[in-house]
Amino acid sequence: QVQLVESGGGLVQTGGSLSLSCAASGSTLSSYAMGWFRHTPGKEREFVVGISRCGGKKHYIDFVKGRFTISRDNAKNTVYLQMNSLEPEDTAIFFCAARPTFGDYVPAAKEEYNNWGQGTQVTVSS
Repeated sequence: QVQLVESGGGLVQTGGSLSLSCAASGSTLSSYAMGWFRHTPGKEREFVVGISRCGGKKHYIDFVKGRFTISRDNAKNTVYLQMNSLEPEDTAIFFCAARPTFGDYVPAAKEEYNNWGQGTQVTVSS
């Protein structure tokens, strides 16, 4: 099992940027595909972006393409989410998740992930 801790959330104005980090411990992150999800009240936890274990493949939902960038540094056991041009609709709790995988597979369903962080709040004011 890998333990995940997110950081970097906060309050930002429309059009601003935030950089989230997800630090892993307890296991080598290079064995895991990683995903970022978001959750808002009354909605299901939603996949935002994922990255394969070696970083060669990324999968973004359409709503964040061109605005969000996922990256990873396996030597630091950390995954990052750079969020630019933030909109009020991006307000949510953001979670990182990990799943052991092979090759360049990027899981997109929350049921496929079995390790979760505690989440970090992102609030975008209009």
